[in-house]
Amino acid sequence: MEKTNTTNKNQKTLNQNSNKVISQVTKQVQQELFAMQDLGYRDFHAKLMPTVDKSCVIGVRTPMLRKYAKQFGKQEEAKMFLEVLPHHYYEENNLHAFLLEQGKDYEKCVKELNRFLPYVDNWATCDSMAMKIVKKHLNEFITEIYRWMESDHVYAVRFGINMLMRYYLEDEFKSEYAERVAAVESEEYYVNMARAWYFATALAKQYDKILPYIEKRRLDVWTHNKTIQKAIESYRITDEQKDYLRMLKIKNK
Repeated sequence: MEKTNTTNKNQKTLNQNSNKVISQVTKQVQQELFAMQDLGYRDFHAKLMPTVDKSCVIGVRTPMLRKYAKQFGKQEEAKMFLEVLPHHYYEENNLHAFLLEQGKDYEKCVKELNRFLPYVDNWATCDSMAMKIVKKHLNEFITEIYRWMESDHVYAVRFGINMLMRYYLEDEFKSEYAERVAAVESEEYYVNMARAWYFATALAKQYDKILPYIEKRRLDVWTHNKTIQKAIESYRITDEQKDYLRMLKIKNK
């Protein structure tokens, strides 16, 4: 019994010490982020993210944050920082995302993504993640994508759609992927905007295969019209294609 109590006491001490170190790392990271603060950028960018309280936005431009993440990712403290969830600041979430991008182990990457996604609370953090490691594991990764697209969490769904758009619209494209996006039913703006971006981008890359989704009105009216709008704005769509797409727009009654 005495040995057990001693073991428990030692473990508690270790946990307390570990938490103290992690807290110090977090504080140091926040100080370094504030050192890069641009108040004008903060005020501008905060307006674009209505789901994030302005007090949680420091105002660090993305190129600077990516550069910092690249340097910080080489340090042992980065592993401790990744243990911290939830984060307080928007930039901390983005830093977390950029550190995950640096992962070299696919299975660990997916595990950490699943741990992180529930805490993503805005479109900017969601859209910033480019998980290059998955390009070597697309057959496996599609299962994760489908699971995220069935989630109740807005940004997990959006992230799944983003991954389909980023990695599965070239040679890897299959009609079933577009079917999955078309089948998503949501009243969430950030989900349907992602669906519109997906189909607009897909029109640019797989025009003949995607056009029937528009011709047959497979999407809800808002997503249908937004898809056409975004496709028409794209330089990758020909003028002839744009003229035809304009004819397919659904007029509001």
